[in-house]
Amino acid sequence: MQLKPIKQSFAVAYEYNLHFTQGLFDSQNTLFRDIFDSYKKNERVKVFFVIDQGVADHHPDLKQGIKTYCERYSDNLDHTGSLVVPGGEQCKNDYGNVTAVLSAINTNAICRHSFVVVIGGGAMVDMVGYAAAIAHRGVKLIRVPTTVLSQNDSAVGVKNSINNFGKKNFVGTFAPPYAIINDTDFLHTLEQRDWIAGVAEAVKVALIKDEKFFAYLEENAQKLKDRDMAPMQYLIHRCAEMHMHHIAQGGDPFESGSSRPLDFGHWAAHKLEQMTDYKLRHGEAVAKGIALDMTYAQMTGLISADALKRILTVMERMGFDLHIPVGSDKDITDLLVGIEEFREHLGGELCITLISGIGKKHDVNTIDLDRMQQAVQVLNDSCKIKIDH
Repeated sequence: MQLKPIKQSFAVAYEYNLHFTQGLFDSQNTLFRDIFDSYKKNERVKVFFVIDQGVADHHPDLKQGIKTYCERYSDNLDHTGSLVVPGGEQCKNDYGNVTAVLSAINTNAICRHSFVVVIGGGAMVDMVGYAAAIAHRGVKLIRVPTTVLSQNDSAVGVKNSINNFGKKNFVGTFAPPYAIINDTDFLHTLEQRDWIAGVAEAVKVALIKDEKFFAYLEENAQKLKDRDMAPMQYLIHRCAEMHMHHIAQGGDPFESGSSRPLDFGHWAAHKLEQMTDYKLRHGEAVAKGIALDMTYAQMTGLISADALKRILTVMERMGFDLHIPVGSDKDITDLLVGIEEFREHLGGELCITLISGIGKKHDVNTIDLDRMQQAVQVLNDSCKIKIDH
């Protein structure tokens, strides 16, 4: 007997909010409490916190402040405890950190109607988000990103991941958070390189989506470098808005296709991070990746020499070192392997996003490896000339 296939399709709507605040755990700030009250009116909800060690060190009163806040609003918040984990990209290289979070979720009886709140940089948010996504097939997650890059990019999307097999984000999930909360207070204690590194993601989205936003970044490049909070707040808000709009309206929120414009500049960035044993910050590597791909785009005739000069000048004025750290032909060969690894990550077909003009993305499906190798040398020669002068 021939049995007919049973067909089924369904759609699931996701909704989450990105909130902006200052002094999240100040007793007079009810935003955090209100999020839980809107989830379950007048009911206590279990909350477990995972905190980036670097954040805890720079904010020594944070753990006690969280405990005091939860006690103040105990009608809504059942504070079950906190776990402090070393942050930075290395936290994604050690599966022991995932195990520690899973163990805490188990010990504190965090269920699918409870919450994990992660407070930290983008790597910490990625790692804890992955642990939360696989515990009980998904416990609710609130992200409190603490760096420019995580507030404007990595924490506002739907991806969670860890590194494995020497490859960035090899293991991961798509799992939207319940909410994201950007607190500007955490930005004040950032090192300068972390302050400026996150700006690379704003340059990225401006170049592929919004010429007007790029002009804003160009006009405010020095202010951003000098840690002027007003343009940084606008940058974070606009960049996050564009990222979230692309996820919701781009037609491929879970990246089942090959075109991934939000990974502009990232094939080289991911490889450079791995090659430098993650000594490069992600944003620093993205800036280098953008500079390299823009040099290649100019060499292939996609953009003019004037456009390239404008782009590189803006990034250098912001404080980025655009030199590609390769000391030998073998290093360049290793770097170019990143193109093939990126193709594998996409799922088969290579699709690299470049631009045909500022604000105009242009996807290509092949890369001339000899020309890309030349682009490395051209970019590095350009950086050397500037240094010599």
